[in-house]
Amino acid sequence: MGAPDPGTEPAAAAAEAARDALVREIDATGVWAGDPVWREAFGAVPRHLFVPYYYVPVAGGHERRWGADPDPLARARWLRGVYEDVPLATRLRDGDLVSSSSQPSLMAAMLAELRVRDGDRVLEVGAGTGYNAALLAHRLGDDALVTTVDLEPEITESARRHLAAAGYRPAVVTGDGARGVRERAPFDRIIATCALTSVPHAWLAQCVPGARVLAPVATGLLTLTVRDADHAEGRFLHTPAYFVPLRGAGHRQAGPHPPDGVPRPAADDERLRFLFALTAATLDPRAAHALWEREGRPVRERYGVSVEGDRQWAWLDRPRGRYRWPLRE
Repeated sequence: MGAPDPGTEPAAAAAEAARDALVREIDATGVWAGDPVWREAFGAVPRHLFVPYYYVPVAGGHERRWGADPDPLARARWLRGVYEDVPLATRLRDGDLVSSSSQPSLMAAMLAELRVRDGDRVLEVGAGTGYNAALLAHRLGDDALVTTVDLEPEITESARRHLAAAGYRPAVVTGDGARGVRERAPFDRIIATCALTSVPHAWLAQCVPGARVLAPVATGLLTLTVRDADHAEGRFLHTPAYFVPLRGAGHRQAGPHPPDGVPRPAADDERLRFLFALTAATLDPRAAHALWEREGRPVRERYGVSVEGDRQWAWLDRPRGRYRWPLRE
């Protein structure tokens, strides 16, 4: 079932008003100061066409809210939810989240940090609803410059339908995002909307020198500058980020690391939990906590990642400094 006909005057007016309010809310954060054209993109692309239904947690499971509900009050509740600045669960399997529409303000921050330039060729890994690809296509003004890929055929098919309904036709590819999309390369920018434990080597090989990669790693947002097919390096942004994990090519989500022996409130500090996730392959929580205290409770921006051929490692302050940890493959 789809959303209400956007040509229906009351529905269109309500959607436009809700979208304008969301844009004002994001704009107030200053996230678009460096590239204000993103404000126009978020104001133009109708999110409700990409989220005809979503799920909200309720006691004992999830409740589906959808735009074609026969109850007008339920439809209004659906529309309000679409334009709230929150992530929306859009696909469940056996009660587990497999696809979502990310929080709009986080999407805005990621797109601004991608530093897209006119004429850039962009690969998005994790098609989701298609909303992010539509924002990119609008920003670039050329659908042919945007490629989005997802492993699940049902996800890419629905993303393709949503994009067409909104008037956008970027390339939507069904495939393993960890392998990139060789036939659409080379890329100037790659953005992932799924959580990684390491950077797929295929991405670097499909980038032009100087390309920028932005991906969620260890509950943070990693920005890499690509030197060539074997070398890339960069730091984390200050922004926390939690995404559905990348599926395919042997990639798996890093398991939770219980903070045994770590005192509260340190165990609840989000910055320390980031370090737990980043060093899950090499440090137990007590060792990570001791390091974190010793180094002045470092924030995300002090961490980075280096890629050299088959080697990838995270580091604190300097790529070849005292603290380095191999990333989980």
